[in-house]
Amino acid sequence: MVDVTKWPLFSLLGDQVLSSIRQACVFGTSANEVWAFGLNCSNCLGTGDSQSSILPKKLDVLCGKKVVSLSYGSGPHVLLASEDGELFAWGHNSYSQLGNGTTNQGVAPVLVSANLLNKRVTEVACGSHHSLALTDAGEVYAWGYNNCGQVGSGSTANQPTPRRVSNCLQNKVVVSITCGQTSSLAVVQNGEVYGWGYNGNGQLGLGNNGNQLTPCRLVGLQGLRVLQIASGYAHSLALTDEGLLYAWGANTYGQLGTGNKSNQLSPVQILTEKERIVEIAACHSTHTSAAKTQSGQVYMWGQCRGQSIVLPFLTLFSCTDDVFACFATPSVTWRLLSLEHDDFLTVAQSLKKEFDSPDTADLKFSVEGKYIHVHKAVLKIRCEHFRSMFQSHWNEDMKEVIEINQFPYPVYRAFLQFLYTDNVDLPPEDAIGLLDLATSYCEKRLKRLCQHTIKRGITVENAFSLLAAAVRYDAEDLEEFCFKFCVNRLTEVTQTAAFWQIEGNLLKQFICRASRCGAFKN
Repeated sequence: MVDVTKWPLFSLLGDQVLSSIRQACVFGTSANEVWAFGLNCSNCLGTGDSQSSILPKKLDVLCGKKVVSLSYGSGPHVLLASEDGELFAWGHNSYSQLGNGTTNQGVAPVLVSANLLNKRVTEVACGSHHSLALTDAGEVYAWGYNNCGQVGSGSTANQPTPRRVSNCLQNKVVVSITCGQTSSLAVVQNGEVYGWGYNGNGQLGLGNNGNQLTPCRLVGLQGLRVLQIASGYAHSLALTDEGLLYAWGANTYGQLGTGNKSNQLSPVQILTEKERIVEIAACHSTHTSAAKTQSGQVYMWGQCRGQSIVLPFLTLFSCTDDVFACFATPSVTWRLLSLEHDDFLTVAQSLKKEFDSPDTADLKFSVEGKYIHVHKAVLKIRCEHFRSMFQSHWNEDMKEVIEINQFPYPVYRAFLQFLYTDNVDLPPEDAIGLLDLATSYCEKRLKRLCQHTIKRGITVENAFSLLAAAVRYDAEDLEEFCFKFCVNRLTEVTQTAAFWQIEGNLLKQFICRASRCGAFKN
């Protein structure tokens, strides 16, 4: 299960917004309703304006379009393919990477139709400033920046609109595409891999470092059936149907996982001693690599939080997406994330939901004539006081209703709710009573939470009452906090009713202690 809060930007959103997200790309989108937020460089959010936002903004033109593929370039520009096979683009467009025949930035998503009429796009991929699209017929279209041949047209002239990549792919059915910064790779139906574009670091895996203006087959993978390919900034990964992993290209940060930092012009097998690999991950904006094994182990290597990891390192993650959320620079997704939301509740959520529920409770407390419904087993598990109370030879163990007289209803209800939720939700004046209860029941954690609640709610009017309570319940930390608050606002506090209603001995102690602190000096 993917946890999107591992990306810092998502941690700013509330639970209600997070629970509605079905798909996301960091760089951000969700499914049938599409929203975007974050930095709006080159109008990459597609909101129709140039304003950045930490709050999601709806992209109305895309709402109702189920997203099947999304990719982003370094400009950044963004490509999105819908379930209907439509292709939308927006953002940076200095090299016509939006495919609309112009170099004007796209402030909002526009339908890319040139040369794609009657074509259903199923997958998109972006390099730094070029774009690829794959159709359901297995055809690859490319456009945008072409200084190194990454469009695969046979020249280095920029391509303003989508153009089919042919040559060696003319009669091939392509099943997968990916882009490095200025290179392109494709997997065809029989598992062969073809590459074109920039090859200065060997990222095309052709055995040399010369640029390739048209698709060329990777002979280094001959005899292997490749299921998945992934491109980093200037390195590439391939996964075969036998679960074998190959890497090639740039290796400045150890992103090939070979144990050194030497570039590889041809594919080399890595993770040879490990079990079958079932997923590989890389992203054209990072120098980071990741892989997942059949048993669910996740490895990472390359540039990880500024460090160079030259051999695959076993992580504690359960999915490769977390590697890029927590360790890649920048923290970006390597694929469009799909999130599953269901009605499953955790143990903590279930307990919270069933507090004071008469439907499932087996015990009631009666406080000031009001009932609080609880579960005897939960109380025994969570509280030593109740564990002792509910023993076979105690009268309370046989009762269906237990009356409480020593504490008021709000205080006792807050105590029982704490046992179900680990939280205290009371005003500071009532928290004093809960502090008394926590002291009586030897609940140390509850005592600390009460003190925290009281500190947050202290005012000039209640400060001396809270100080008196802290002294009464032997809460030393709270006592020191309240004392300093009173001394710092001595004139105002001494004019409150609480100050003059306090018993004489405590008042005398306060005056003596305040005097020693120099509170009465001019």
